[in-house]
Amino acid sequence: MVSENMEKALNGQLNAEVYSGYLYLSMAAYFEDEDLAGFANWMRVQAEEELEHGMKFYDYIIRRGASVTLTEIEGPQTEWDSPVAAFEHVLEHEKKVSGLIDDLVDLAIEEKDHATNNFLQWFVEEQVEEEENAMELVAKIKFAEGDNRLMYELNKELGERSPSED
Repeated sequence: MVSENMEKALNGQLNAEVYSGYLYLSMAAYFEDEDLAGFANWMRVQAEEELEHGMKFYDYIIRRGASVTLTEIEGPQTEWDSPVAAFEHVLEHEKKVSGLIDDLVDLAIEEKDHATNNFLQWFVEEQVEEEENAMELVAKIKFAEGDNRLMYELNKELGERSPSED
């Protein structure tokens, strides 16, 4: 069993993960409108991954004998000034999610909830990867910005991402 406080916090993270999926799906739609199908593909795969993360929290809450409480998901941003701006948003969002995971770990330690702390360690490592990927993509897009050939190649590269890569 988890404490009521931990149950509430885990449900909050479930909501945050689903919101992340919603945000990245919105970004995919933005890139479709910009005729950047490869960028859109990368975001769709990212959206699916975030929803899988949400399901990990869903399953864990149930496994611990707690109740899943689904709450309203805020509507995400739908427009960005440029591909760089969209991926900078990705980086900032992933930093925010990292902070949320850190707060959960702190709570698990405070409550001496070793099982939840152990469960969360996968997410700690995942967030390091997420931030690293976002930083690399921001740098690549900044480099390619203004050069149609490089943007074409980057769009092609991002279009090759598949869910099995993650």
